[in-house]
Amino acid sequence: MNKLKALAERSRAEWQALHHPDRARIYLGMASCGRAAGSEEVRKTVLAMVKKHRIAAQLVDVGCIGPCYLEPLMDIAAFGKPRISYGNVNPAKAEMIIEKHLRRGEIVRNLAVGHFADAPCDDLPEFFAQPMLKHQVRIVLKNCGFIDPENIRHYLARDGYSGLQKALELSPDQVIEAIAQSGLRGRGGAGFPTGKKWQICRETGREPRYIICNADEGDPGAFMNRSLLESDPHSVLEGMLIAGYAIGASMGTIYIRAEYPLAIQRLKTAIRQMKENGLLGRRILGSAFHFDLKIKEGAGAFVCGEETALIQSIEGQRGMPRTKPPFPASSGLFGAPTVINNVETLGTVPHILRNGPTWYRQFGTEGNVGTKTFSLVGKVRRTGLIEVPLGTPLRKIIQDIGGGPQKTFKAVQTGGPSGGCLPEELLDTPVTYESLAAAGSIMGSGGLIVMDRDTCVVDVARYFLDFIQRESCGKCTSCRVGTRHMVEILERICKGEGEIDDLNKLESLARTVKSTSLCGLGQTAPNPVLTTLRYFRNEYVEHVVGKYCPALVCRSLIEYYVIPDKCTGCQRCVGVCPTGAISGPRSEPHNLDKTKCIKCRACLEICRFDAIAGNAIAIRTRGES
Repeated sequence: MNKLKALAERSRAEWQALHHPDRARIYLGMASCGRAAGSEEVRKTVLAMVKKHRIAAQLVDVGCIGPCYLEPLMDIAAFGKPRISYGNVNPAKAEMIIEKHLRRGEIVRNLAVGHFADAPCDDLPEFFAQPMLKHQVRIVLKNCGFIDPENIRHYLARDGYSGLQKALELSPDQVIEAIAQSGLRGRGGAGFPTGKKWQICRETGREPRYIICNADEGDPGAFMNRSLLESDPHSVLEGMLIAGYAIGASMGTIYIRAEYPLAIQRLKTAIRQMKENGLLGRRILGSAFHFDLKIKEGAGAFVCGEETALIQSIEGQRGMPRTKPPFPASSGLFGAPTVINNVETLGTVPHILRNGPTWYRQFGTEGNVGTKTFSLVGKVRRTGLIEVPLGTPLRKIIQDIGGGPQKTFKAVQTGGPSGGCLPEELLDTPVTYESLAAAGSIMGSGGLIVMDRDTCVVDVARYFLDFIQRESCGKCTSCRVGTRHMVEILERICKGEGEIDDLNKLESLARTVKSTSLCGLGQTAPNPVLTTLRYFRNEYVEHVVGKYCPALVCRSLIEYYVIPDKCTGCQRCVGVCPTGAISGPRSEPHNLDKTKCIKCRACLEICRFDAIAGNAIAIRTRGES
């Protein structure tokens, strides 16, 4: 324990020196989202500028702070002023920011997107904190964007591993009781009480016992787990140590898909640092607790997110779910008692041990305690990684944090591909496990996909069900065959070949698959179909009876044309049309050659005057002469 205290004191001293008011700091988002947007080139420019002008500034590589729509993000803290955030930075903008902000002491107002302070900033009175962050409560994401994820001293300086220290001062039963009292539920989707799962495992009395971190995040559009592992890996690893101590395990496995190379690299770095500092191995921090960690890279099968399929994969077998019970807590990895928690659940555990269960219960609502991270994506102005208290209404998340859609809102899909599409009238639904289930959706791991008027819900249901059908392991007939038939019906409807009776068949199939599938993949697969039929049935009827797609998405059902009275001849559509289907002189209404149009929607999406529209195509359906 004394060793950890000494490490923490040295780390805090370094942290304070780094954050001295007279020392400038440049924070650069170097998670996958930032790198994909070009932050590595920005980093080279920043280092060159600092060296060239001999600027006394420290560059700090940080993870994802959240507003992915602003990547690459570069923040500057200097001259005793709040940390100012600059968005969509490229090398040229970086040079300007360094020149003006650090050399002249002037905030580049036209590039600034917010600041980090508890009070209004005199230099930016129109901003009160970074807009996307000011409505959030950050517990799990506390360190994301503020520490170098590859520097254990940054983590230690912000009370890292103090949760483990407190756990080791308690008995394993007391640790489990603290987690149970906190009300923490599994953040992987099912919402099972974490303390109860740990208790079941420990009370089996059998050894060995294992702890597994499920980092097999496979939902399209979801990146919560990846971002946390890339931005604050030690928080998840500390949670694994605490869980291992509580259940009596001496080995932990992180199951992570191989498509997350940066997260894997930073996990390996963190594990090496833990070993160097006596936080892994035998007699951790001078206690009788022995624990080690290993990483298992998965091949990317979506079904391996299901806990029993994940176990099969770790054991070297094909990842396929098995019948439960027995549940993994009593018979899991190699038949031994095993606790499987997801990344966010384990990342929350250190905060509870550090601050106490009563502190944690102040967030969220009764039965849905604490916060939840979400990836907010789709047709919304501000996309990215967020964290809010459970019970927060969907409307607040979409409008206040996400800034709302630019066009008319249509639906939000919660819970990833197995979630449900919820309409405008349900936006005041609080985000809890029970309320989302009552609406026909799920919490899932935390994906939120916003859709506007240009989204076809029939096509969305087809897309997600096709994904689920391809990812089905095929073990049970209802999932393997049922989802395939559902996809075939949806494809017919999208092509204008559907019949009104197909809607009843689709609903009947969906309910059968939901009630008879073996695992959670099949049991939740029909949710997109059931919710879109429930809330947007008229849109299905338009496709079947009217042979028309109101959102102008289903190519077989629409043809585009130009509205002369609305067309200003700006030629933006001419510039994006890949086939030269649109023509006409500037400032005069254009023409659209339907024989050349491939219905790519490029003209529709770029037109600012709603001058592109669509007509239904007369389609001869099956059975007609």
